[in-house]
Amino acid sequence: MVYAISILALVLIFTIATKVPINMGILAFAGAFLVGGWVSGIPIDDIVDAFPGDIFLIVAGITLLFAIAKANGTINIIVESALRLVHGRRWALVWMMFLLSGALMALGSPMAAGMLAPIAMRLAGKKKINPLLMGMAINHGALGCAFSPITIYGAFVNGLIKSAGYEANPLLLFIVPFALNTLFLAVLFAIYGRDLLHELPEDRDEITGASAGPPTRPHSSPGSGTASATAVRPDVDVIGHTPFNRERAATLIGILLLAVGSVAFNVDVGVSSICISTVLLLMAPKKMPRIEDKVAWPAVVLVCGMLTYMTVLKQNGTLDFLGDAATHLGSPLAAALILLYAAAIISAVGSSIGTLGIALPLAAPMLAAGELGALGFIIALAFASTVVDVSPFATNGSIVVAEADVEDRQRFQRSVLAYCGLVVLLAPLVAWALIVVPTSL
Repeated sequence: MVYAISILALVLIFTIATKVPINMGILAFAGAFLVGGWVSGIPIDDIVDAFPGDIFLIVAGITLLFAIAKANGTINIIVESALRLVHGRRWALVWMMFLLSGALMALGSPMAAGMLAPIAMRLAGKKKINPLLMGMAINHGALGCAFSPITIYGAFVNGLIKSAGYEANPLLLFIVPFALNTLFLAVLFAIYGRDLLHELPEDRDEITGASAGPPTRPHSSPGSGTASATAVRPDVDVIGHTPFNRERAATLIGILLLAVGSVAFNVDVGVSSICISTVLLLMAPKKMPRIEDKVAWPAVVLVCGMLTYMTVLKQNGTLDFLGDAATHLGSPLAAALILLYAAAIISAVGSSIGTLGIALPLAAPMLAAGELGALGFIIALAFASTVVDVSPFATNGSIVVAEADVEDRQRFQRSVLAYCGLVVLLAPLVAWALIVVPTSL
């Protein structure tokens, strides 16, 4: 009975959060105390101790640091410098947007695609670039780098891997989804981007140059929750020039130190990001009032709530029960493929991080049987759950549709939906064939 109630509560948490605007983490916290304390008899103190303080510091610290970088103009410098490198070449614009979106995401911005969508989709219209190709370039770039060790996704999945008793490999978790997202964009470019290799006469005129026209108002991205200024002005053809100053130089140095320290020296990301953010705030305390309001608190609550509930399921034996049930499905490889498809389908219309929060712990007992390569399957599941965020129902996909410079927006939305359907169909199979099968033999 305890196992049935625990599983039912998990399904209800996901279903309610998908249907109504309530943070899944709040529901998960409530579920942890009700299922853990009332149904399972776990002491409340033990449930409180399950709160993932290290993950809280990572998510809060990273989003704070990136909010500072956005507020003080450091993001402007990164975007402007990157776009000037391509000198207006159409094919290079597509791949630069892919890399730039990935870089911003890898540095910790959960809204990298949303920040770039206004300028990217406007350039697509001006430069006669297929809008689906450009939109998916920024989406695949962001999703490809979603599992950097200093992102919300990376911290969440690595935390789950460690809590399940496996040895995490942050580098592989980052590289493999990036390579597969690059593959998907390369195929899309081969279909829609071959004509971009031939330059138009005006290709070199619209990207570089001095700033023109008055500054534009801040742009609000659908699904972002708050209005935010885009990294570059979306309704002019010329990229402006943001000068270096002490704060921007210090921010770039801080981000670089955080990335190098976390990867090369295993420095705690949460503690480091909080300390770097504090130094940056002390350098200009009056220029960024109430910057703490820009922290992605909904993401903090979601991640910490789901991890707390999953700890309760581990303590009351539900995960072991599910693992025993999984061993009776027959072929472990077949069960793995089914779970990959289930995660992709659910994530395409719901929360990808919520889907991961459910799927990874459920898969952990099955992996304990030793017939599947644990790390390979976890990476495949992470990829399949996030690559489908190209969906027009997801935040990234909806922003691309909203910002597209097209005459028939509904038709464009249908093309994005059709592409998402292909991704849902192919991504789990590709991940299973290229990652799960080789690591399980």
